[in-house]
Amino acid sequence: MSDENKKSNELKEKLFAKRESGGKALSDEELKKCEEFSTHYKKFLGKSKTEREVVSYALKMAQAAGFKEFDKNKKYVPGDKIYLTNRSRNLVLCTVGKNGLKNGAKLAVSHVDSPRLDLKPNPIVENNEIATFKTHYYGGIKKYQWTTLPLSLHGRIVKRDGSFADISIGENEDEPCFYITDLLPHLAKEQMNKKMSEVITGEDLNVLIGSMPLRGGEGSELVKLNILKLLNEKYEIVEEDLICADLELVPAIKPQDVGFDRSMIGGYGHDDRSCAYPCIEAILNTSLPEETCIVLLTDKEEIGSDGNTGMKSLFLRYFIEDLCESENLKARDVLSKSKCLSADVNAAFDPTYSSSFETFNSSFINKGVVVTKYTGSGGKYSTSDASAEFTGEICRILSENSILWQSSELGKVDTGGGGTIAKYIATWNMDVIDIGVPVLSMHAPYEVISKIDLYMTFKAINCFFNSTNSHQINHYFN
Repeated sequence: MSDENKKSNELKEKLFAKRESGGKALSDEELKKCEEFSTHYKKFLGKSKTEREVVSYALKMAQAAGFKEFDKNKKYVPGDKIYLTNRSRNLVLCTVGKNGLKNGAKLAVSHVDSPRLDLKPNPIVENNEIATFKTHYYGGIKKYQWTTLPLSLHGRIVKRDGSFADISIGENEDEPCFYITDLLPHLAKEQMNKKMSEVITGEDLNVLIGSMPLRGGEGSELVKLNILKLLNEKYEIVEEDLICADLELVPAIKPQDVGFDRSMIGGYGHDDRSCAYPCIEAILNTSLPEETCIVLLTDKEEIGSDGNTGMKSLFLRYFIEDLCESENLKARDVLSKSKCLSADVNAAFDPTYSSSFETFNSSFINKGVVVTKYTGSGGKYSTSDASAEFTGEICRILSENSILWQSSELGKVDTGGGGTIAKYIATWNMDVIDIGVPVLSMHAPYEVISKIDLYMTFKAINCFFNSTNSHQINHYFN
């Protein structure tokens, strides 16, 4: 090699940004850790098909790790582990730091809702002795993807006497599943000439639930009557109770390794449970941090973060205000000094659909946790756009701890775009940036992620919680 080429290679090594593949860069020991972490994650994902189930699963993990329910009248000391739930759909997990809240808190926030089909208030319809559920889709979906899949029913029904019944049907092999039909190709000439967005409409998402009429019955709607009889026998409910219900239909498909090399995980709900689980594990692995660390699992992100369980709710703020009062601190000062990781996924580059991506600013499978400085669409609309100072702080933490990471936008400019909860957190005058797992087929009923990227997201959040703050910059007080 000539001296010129040698110098050129040295300059490249020094100056070019590195985007390493975890399959090459990681040691056998690290790859084993990725595999072990993924095993636990798959169990979590398979048992957490709805936001209620995520919160329930995470709460059991936290309680087993010594977390106690928050009491705003109690004085907490460094090392105390506390939790608080909100309407079974939000969960705050908090480990009190050595410095309490005087320097602000460190937060990691992730949403636990995923695209799905919700039942309409009056869902059961019979037509020509076939009974179906009428549904209303939730979040951004390609409707045609939800046909001809086995579906399971999850949720809670509140009865007229105020008691409730929790339902999960279709996950176990000995249970029935549910199904949305599609038109056979032989008769689908007209359908197949439609635009993709019109092939299946929202009102076509009718879920097959039965075809057997009540034996010995007379009159109409005997299939519907038979189904209501079965539901009444098992859950003691009547049709009117379905109005007072949160019932969701999700894919009845278990998480599974993908590929001959088992390097990836396929499953429903990676967006955003592949970020929620690392948040949970990170706070459980944080014993005595310098600053108080907080994880929030929130709801409704897929439909705008509205409602009393979405990120626009003041639930988290009230929790932090109560903690501040116990330390005689002003909440606004603590919030302004706090720092947050908005843990949300990004779109992984897909070579089959490469025309939708700008490769220099895309995230890739196996190249680590994704740092997304801004989201939004078009001219950066609906984004918080993290500052250079805070972006640099997070990138230093990742690099100094040998965590594989990459940066990314969400596809080509003007191709589409999307938002996260970061912009709502930013309204509290808090530094916030998006980090998370790159996902293939995002928002499909079955998504795919890399085991390496999943584990690196956990390491990133864990190191953020446990970093010493030696070179952090506070924009509010400096």
